[in-house]
Amino acid sequence: MSNQKPSTIAVWAGEENPLAFGAAQVPIVQSAPFAYDDMDEWAAAALGQAPGYIYSRNTNPTVGVFEEKCRILEGGEKAIAFASGMAAISDTLLTHLYPGDRIVSIKDTYGGTSRIFLDLLPRFGIEVDLIETSDGDAIEAAIGKGCKLVYLETPTNPTLKIIDLKRAIAAARQQGAITVVDNTFATPINQKPLAIGADMVLHSATKYLGGHDDAMGGVLIGRQDLVQAVYEHREICGAVLSAFSAYLLLRGMKTLDLRVRKQNETGLAVAQFLKGHPRVESVFYPGLESHDKHDIAKTQMAGFGGMLSFSIDGDFDALKKFVGHLHYVHRAASLGSVNTLIGPPSVTSHVECSAEQRAALGISETLLRYSCGVEDAEDLITQLDEALAAL
Repeated sequence: MSNQKPSTIAVWAGEENPLAFGAAQVPIVQSAPFAYDDMDEWAAAALGQAPGYIYSRNTNPTVGVFEEKCRILEGGEKAIAFASGMAAISDTLLTHLYPGDRIVSIKDTYGGTSRIFLDLLPRFGIEVDLIETSDGDAIEAAIGKGCKLVYLETPTNPTLKIIDLKRAIAAARQQGAITVVDNTFATPINQKPLAIGADMVLHSATKYLGGHDDAMGGVLIGRQDLVQAVYEHREICGAVLSAFSAYLLLRGMKTLDLRVRKQNETGLAVAQFLKGHPRVESVFYPGLESHDKHDIAKTQMAGFGGMLSFSIDGDFDALKKFVGHLHYVHRAASLGSVNTLIGPPSVTSHVECSAEQRAALGISETLLRYSCGVEDAEDLITQLDEALAAL
């Protein structure tokens, strides 16, 4: 099925064969253990010598369909699901990094990821080198010093910086390093890191994959051996996706291609409007020609996404007044939903960080992260214009 278009894959991947009981949608298999009448069959399934399910901390039929859909969409060899995006990130890093190893990443990762780099990994004797995100030469040089793993995020959260994936991945390969890419913002509709050469790609499935703000989850896709190692770690640590959450995520993924294409259009329209408004100081969106890495984004992205961020002309009180005038928006700490969402990084992407840490990352306290939903772009722009006029 991997030769089909993304819209077809999003609907049918993992569901080509008849489902249990003739169901037209994937059933929720809400069972912790799975029973066997035959001891030999049970043993074969438990040892992985034959297909079968033993315990939902290991595998589950509903979760398995979600994993297969993600695997095919990203073009990987294996996929495993987690209870959250942070579970996917932490399990992946803790599986493949050991005391004495060195990891190269960037300064502009998601706040939770940044906390892992700054607080958790150093406790285990792992050297973390965080490089200026926009400096391709510095990233390449840091990788060239030797490392076990390169962790990339592009576009970044929340300032939408772009990394040249092809260049960074090539540098990692020369050193024999594993490359992991957080593809949450781009989605497999807009960007395919595995096709560029990355070893693994991960998502907070809570965001665009699910798309309805009603289920948490994470997923890792990539090379069979590397993902299998993380599976064995997850099996013991237990941060597994529930069958019910997998069902909700599967339902959301049916419209992934439709939603993302709409959000691409709206994101660009909103960014262009804000870019031209006198009360807006700066706009961060890779689809704008003014973005310093716009040319790179064009080469590795099929669309620029529905996420953007911007700073208004004023202090934090002005920001609160502006946000308070918006109607077709949820003031909430998420993104990628059918509903538009807004919030400053201090209560969304980088709430885990102190004001000093955010400042060091170049995230001002008056920055706003804006996730376009599937509402009409004209309506969103009209309310933004009215809210800016109220200032």
